[in-house]
Amino acid sequence: MARKKSKNIKAKSTVVIDKLNQYQSLKYNKDNKFDVDLEFGEKFEKSFAKILSVGKVEVKTERDMWKKTGNVAIELASRGKLSGLNTTKAEWWAQVLTTDGNIEGILMFPIEKLKKIVKHSVFKGNGRMVMGGDEDTSEIALVPLGDLTNGF
Repeated sequence: MARKKSKNIKAKSTVVIDKLNQYQSLKYNKDNKFDVDLEFGEKFEKSFAKILSVGKVEVKTERDMWKKTGNVAIELASRGKLSGLNTTKAEWWAQVLTTDGNIEGILMFPIEKLKKIVKHSVFKGNGRMVMGGDEDTSEIALVPLGDLTNGF
């Protein structure tokens, strides 16, 4: 029995040594904090900066209610005409989540991806269509945050 334990300990220590060697080969950034894949991260930092500086972003703000309901409201039509997500000329959609006037987070999606998420959410019965806005004249998709963050 002692031999089996000894082999098991030896095998575990080999794994630990391998992991330590991997950690020692990590790249460090300017703040001397390691990044597992610095180049990968920098690529997307640049992409995000480009979206914000030259891309077209539709920005919508959710006030408080999202936190109680777990849903985000996305306008699709108003007063009998397509509007909101259906007519935006933007390439990206940013949904700002606020509570008591403070930003809790921001979700961003390429427009076409968000359209697919909304459609599937409502079709699958997770989300639903409601009338809302000024005088209840807007058709709004209520989409659960989980559908937005998990996508379809």
